[in-house]
Amino acid sequence: MSLKKMRNIGIMAHIDAGKTTTTERILYYTGKSHRLGEVDNGDSTMDWMEQEQNRGITITAAATTCYWKDFQINLIDTPGHVDFTAEVERSLRVLDGGIAIFCAVGGVEPQSETVWRQADKYHIPRIGYINKMDRVGSDFFNVLEEIQEKLGGNPVPINIPIGSESNFEGVIDIINKKEFKWDKDSSGTIIVESEIESSRIGLYEYWKENLLDKISSFSEEITDLYLVGEEVPKGVINSAIRKATIDGHILPIFAGASLKNVGVQPLLDAVIDYLPSPDDVIPAKGHHIKTDKEIDVPCKKDGQPLGLVFKIQSDKDAGTYNFIRVYSGSFKNGSSIINIGKGKKERVNRILKMHSNKSENIDSLSAGDIGVFIGLKFSQTGDTLGLDSFPILLEKMDFPEPVISIAIEPKTISDRDRLKEVLEILSKEDPTFSVNENEETGQLVISGMGELHLDVLVTRIINDFRVEANIGNPQVSYRESVTQETTHTEKFQKVIAGNENRAELTIKVAPAKRSAGNSLDVDAIRKEVPKEILEAVIRGIEGSFNAGICVGYPIVDIDVVVLSANYSETFSTPFAFEAASAMGFHEVCRKAAPILLEPIMVVDIMTPKEYVGDVINQVTMRGGIVESLESRSNIEHIKAHSPLVKMFGYSTSLRSSTQGRGTFSMEFSHFAKKG
Repeated sequence: MSLKKMRNIGIMAHIDAGKTTTTERILYYTGKSHRLGEVDNGDSTMDWMEQEQNRGITITAAATTCYWKDFQINLIDTPGHVDFTAEVERSLRVLDGGIAIFCAVGGVEPQSETVWRQADKYHIPRIGYINKMDRVGSDFFNVLEEIQEKLGGNPVPINIPIGSESNFEGVIDIINKKEFKWDKDSSGTIIVESEIESSRIGLYEYWKENLLDKISSFSEEITDLYLVGEEVPKGVINSAIRKATIDGHILPIFAGASLKNVGVQPLLDAVIDYLPSPDDVIPAKGHHIKTDKEIDVPCKKDGQPLGLVFKIQSDKDAGTYNFIRVYSGSFKNGSSIINIGKGKKERVNRILKMHSNKSENIDSLSAGDIGVFIGLKFSQTGDTLGLDSFPILLEKMDFPEPVISIAIEPKTISDRDRLKEVLEILSKEDPTFSVNENEETGQLVISGMGELHLDVLVTRIINDFRVEANIGNPQVSYRESVTQETTHTEKFQKVIAGNENRAELTIKVAPAKRSAGNSLDVDAIRKEVPKEILEAVIRGIEGSFNAGICVGYPIVDIDVVVLSANYSETFSTPFAFEAASAMGFHEVCRKAAPILLEPIMVVDIMTPKEYVGDVINQVTMRGGIVESLESRSNIEHIKAHSPLVKMFGYSTSLRSSTQGRGTFSMEFSHFAKKG
């Protein structure tokens, strides 16, 4: 299939905005699925994991391929809960366009803002879908205002709802000047088209004027026709909308109620009409390993093979599924390839097209497409695959650091090796999940993004992998840093196997701005010592960043400068300099007034108005600071910052104080000095 006939899209939104329900309708109307799966019934196609069905939420990004009007759509349904933000991040990295779903009642909710920022980061063109127009409290036009105010978007309605709540009947198509209503008895497959009712002509004309006004800013042709009062052809309007959408200037908006099978087909048309094909978007950026230059990677099927591993998933029968987005060329079954970053040879034993947790074998995977490789041994999330003749390293993905930990231990000694094996599998699948073993006690500690994240992983360990384990209480993952600028000279001298090893160097450390990360400057000694000594110094210091200063937590926000090195051709060795660097760095940090930093979370709470006082009191009692309080038609949105350690068990407290009607989400904000 030609690239122009392909779309790689993701569905993104706040939890419970209707992502999976909308995806189920897309699969049904495109003929990929022959029944309408329901999240509430636990039988949705894309939420295939047992936990997803039991909890009624999406946990892992599921991929599928469907066809609409001779176009191939590779579709990824992403999670809405902030604890699974890595699933959204790595999905967006490989997509060309997205559908941003908003709840007509909740509007722009906290996680809506998070996924919007992630989509901005990867320059993803979007169309918007305001769902749940049939719900009590739905307000299409209020959501438009929120998109503009909270997200800085430029919403342009392409269709508008006829009525709302129980009176929601269908939509007015602004471009075609028609009303569309969906037949209930046919599960929405039959769409009844009619002329716009006279009472709604004024509404139509207002929004047609709005549409032309918005897109005329990006089209001289429309501006010229608009100014002389001539009718603008539909083809010209659609071309202008497509260009402005791909350039990120506008957000075409559609209305519907997916659960009632209303409004999904126009959304599919919009995916084809307005979202980009793989060769419409900016070429991927790559780093040429041999020339050390940044280059563009055009999306061409006849180019050199190049792909990115964006997700790992374990299968008990087939082994490891490596989800691949191909950016250039083609990969074939049985071919030998190279993991560019690791320099390791790999072999593609099988190539699959995925439909949620089902698959079909295919012979090859070409530029612009998404699929699965089986047989790779060394590849992990973020790795680039290609050939030696085209050693281009695609830009890696960045994931947030885990902030919460729990201890886990097998119930029997015989389960210990199996538990370690399972934890290794899970850490490969999920870049925000990490495992550490305490060297002194041998205790295994797992870390993740939140209580729900770890709860899901622990449930998988016990239920899916059948490993019996005892689980400890949640613990905060702290960090360490320094508060003063200090200099220290470290001398190392040791005789090993009759040979003397000497090293001497002077290190300066200083505090960096919060969230700035660590930096290491070795320019002062770059010309004074051989390359292998310089590399040993870098290894010694960077390797110590995770070793801690006083307590053993990772060190953050610190600037390190190596001021001098006393090198002797006779006695200096890489071993001596690596040891001196590690010891010297640890010592200089101890002198620089070290502090313990704790994770501070952004807490977004939704509560009915009558409980807002109690909810605010609860947050402040837990050390939180309320940043804002926003009133909506029937709910209050409270935004606060709070130390993570004070928020354990908060979900139970919130349910208790709001009679089960309050909801909240937490997202890591920054590290701050422990109070």
